[in-house]
Amino acid sequence: MVAVSVNGPLCLQSGSYVNEPCVSVTVCAPGASNCQTIDGILLDTASFGLRIFKSALNGLSLTPEQSGQGGELAECQPFLDGSSDWGPVETGQVILGGEPAVTVPIQVIDSTFPGIPSSCTNPDLNPSEAGFNGILGVGPFVQDCGPACEDKGNINQFTVWPYWSCNAGTCTQTAVALQNQIQNPVASLPEDNNGVLMELPSVAPGGTPSISGSLILGIGTKSNNTPGAVKTFPLDSFGDFITVFNGVSLTSSFADTGSNGLFFPDKAIVVCSDTQSWYCPPSTKIFSATQEGFTNTPTNIVSFQIGNFDNLTKNTSNAVFLEIGGPSPDPSAFDWGLPFYFGRSVFMGIEGTDSPLGAGPYLAY
Repeated sequence: MVAVSVNGPLCLQSGSYVNEPCVSVTVCAPGASNCQTIDGILLDTASFGLRIFKSALNGLSLTPEQSGQGGELAECQPFLDGSSDWGPVETGQVILGGEPAVTVPIQVIDSTFPGIPSSCTNPDLNPSEAGFNGILGVGPFVQDCGPACEDKGNINQFTVWPYWSCNAGTCTQTAVALQNQIQNPVASLPEDNNGVLMELPSVAPGGTPSISGSLILGIGTKSNNTPGAVKTFPLDSFGDFITVFNGVSLTSSFADTGSNGLFFPDKAIVVCSDTQSWYCPPSTKIFSATQEGFTNTPTNIVSFQIGNFDNLTKNTSNAVFLEIGGPSPDPSAFDWGLPFYFGRSVFMGIEGTDSPLGAGPYLAY
């Protein structure tokens, strides 16, 4: 079990970052002779693998991964907010929640690493600007790219090709075998490796300063992660499911603790005057949407609220809010961010594994 702190003591306490779920991760040099326990790690159920700022490693020496082209392997990982992480891929040992250490490639976030491609826009520069020391991706896939990145012939499938071979400050796109890609450390555990259970308490309208919860490793492997009566929604090869909202099927919908609000398309809701990223209706609105998976699945109607982001965040000292949201950057997506998790026990099954809830990948609650 990994302790989760939403805008609590495990976070960097950035004043502008609301609804931030944080965990601690222990990273060791190969051989576990030297380790660092690092707080301020953003917990993200819609990405895969561990990414840590070089400065947060405090000089910890990991093993650089080499590309098949003779250079050092690096990655550009873009995110929905328009930012990206750039830096080398290095191998170290990762310890989560008292589980055995696993040896996996991770990304060392370093915007100064030579050869950053022009396509890698708005790179995170440092923990203070980003609001976190790193990102722990525990989503439903084993690698952060998978088979598509084993063949450069798939390059047109990507807005930004992730993996690069860097030599003397020059980086070129490269294919990468599965075992050398950034790995979801949960999938590498000897046990409890078939998924995760996220548990957070309810949050009342108007918000609260912080909350605490748990990320429980494994599904149906121990007494504390055994599912009760839940609905299971199979995910597609991108980790998406369907949300029907305002009569429209949003087929690229996903559940994401790393998104700090609910993001969905609705031109009828007023956006904030100082930023187009958040909704600011004059009064709190109540909505509902129907979630469904892609195959042989039940449906479920989810009610949610959207309040005035400016009033909530600027007129209170609270940092955790149930009712914040904004327009989705993707008109085909409903991003069920952290507010979806409040008051729920949410399971996420990893691809290629089985559990009492079936074969991954899936979302269940």
